[in-house]
Amino acid sequence: MSTHAENLKLRLMTIELLRTAKYKRNITYRELASKTGLPVTVLSRYAKGHVLPNTTRAKQLWRVLTKIVGLEPELRSRIKFDEMGYFDNTEIIGDYNILQQAANYALANFAGKRVTKILTAAVDGVPLATMVGNALGVNLVVAKRNKEVGVKAFLEETYILGKDSGVTMTLYIPKEAIKKRDSVLIVDDMIKSGETQEALVNLVKKARAEVSGIFALVAVGEEWKKRLKLGDDAPIEVITSLRSPSELETHA
Repeated sequence: MSTHAENLKLRLMTIELLRTAKYKRNITYRELASKTGLPVTVLSRYAKGHVLPNTTRAKQLWRVLTKIVGLEPELRSRIKFDEMGYFDNTEIIGDYNILQQAANYALANFAGKRVTKILTAAVDGVPLATMVGNALGVNLVVAKRNKEVGVKAFLEETYILGKDSGVTMTLYIPKEAIKKRDSVLIVDDMIKSGETQEALVNLVKKARAEVSGIFALVAVGEEWKKRLKLGDDAPIEVITSLRSPSELETHA
C-alpha cells in the first residue's frame, strides 16, 4: 500500500473512532476537548465529516481516543490468568472485531514506515498477522515448526523454550519467502518471554532483510524487554502490557 493510501485510511479511521466516542459512548465535545487538547469546534467539524485531520493530527488523536474508547480496555477485560500463570486467548484471537481494531492500531502506528512483509509464528499469531497484512497491503510469511513438503530450501532458527525447560523449538520459513530488500514487521498475539519473537528477528537477519518493528496485542511481564532490543528504527508496539502473576505476588 502506498504511503498516501495508508495516511488516508488512518485519517478516516480516526474520524470513525471520534464518532464512536461522541455518538456511541455519548462523550461530550467538551470532555473530548479536554482530553485531546483540540477546540470543540474543530472536533465537531471532524466528527460531522466537514474536514479531515491531517496525518500528524490524526495520529495524535488516534493515540488519545484509543485510550478512551479503544481496544485496550476490551483486551484487559478478557484476560484472566489461571493458577499456573497462563490465560486462555481463544476469545481474543477468534474475535473478528478485536482483530480488525488491532489491525487499525497497527496501521496507525506503522503508516508511513516501510513495511514489505509481515512475519509471524504458527499458530496463534496467524489471525492477527493476516489482518495486519491486509491493513498494510503486504504479504504474510508464517514461520512453522516443521518443514513442508514441496519447499526446496528453508531458513531455520532453533531456540530454547523457557530458560529452565530444556526443550528446544525450531522455526522454519521458505528460504525465498523473505528477500534481502524486505522490511519485515513481526506480528504476534502475545509476548511473554520474548523467545519466539527473538527467533523471528533472527530469521529476518538470516534472510539479510531488516526488521521494521514488532507488533503484539498483549505483553506479559518485563522479561521480554531484556531480550528484544531493536533500536529506535524498529519500534515495539504493544496494545496492552500486564504484570505477570509472579510479579503481582512480588508487589503484594
